[in-house]
Amino acid sequence: MPLGRELPQLLRQRLFYKGRKFDFEVNRLRLPNKSEGEWECIRHPGGALAVPVTPEGKLVLVRQYRFAIQGRILEFPAGTVEPNEQPLETIQREIAEETGYSAKKWDKLGEFFLAPGYSDEIIYAFLARDLEKLETPPPQDGDEDIETVFLTPEELEKAILEGEPVDAKSVSSFFLARPFLGASTIFF
Repeated sequence: MPLGRELPQLLRQRLFYKGRKFDFEVNRLRLPNKSEGEWECIRHPGGALAVPVTPEGKLVLVRQYRFAIQGRILEFPAGTVEPNEQPLETIQREIAEETGYSAKKWDKLGEFFLAPGYSDEIIYAFLARDLEKLETPPPQDGDEDIETVFLTPEELEKAILEGEPVDAKSVSSFFLARPFLGASTIFF
């Protein structure tokens, strides 16, 4: 069980929906403290994310349209872990598709729950270094609307502080990558 799980007792499953990227369920549960109730949960296979750094020290991000927020948001490249795929394989595929780069050096930054109040999704974060631009990048998924953005660590910090939309997994992973980036810091 990853990250210290303590399973509740399933009393009754009221709803189960199997989606393309995740499942949704509503269950009556007895929690470890013996409290009973009905809870909704998104079941997700996990995601992998890269903090890519160019040889010049620039971070490679994407500005991506996200239908749920009805707008564009700044993110590090990331993707859903597919069945029988390791998180490192996932992000190696995704960084090529989303940015047109590959990396020679990979460091695991850590893993964390994204929104544990309603989802079991775990993000596996990696640092991607020694980037090379691919001559022929793989095609992006048909539903992706992505622009590649290059920022210094200081520029990203400033964007976060000034309220530019940046997703939580990217902010968290940026914090985990800071010791490797060797740049001055505004708020850490």
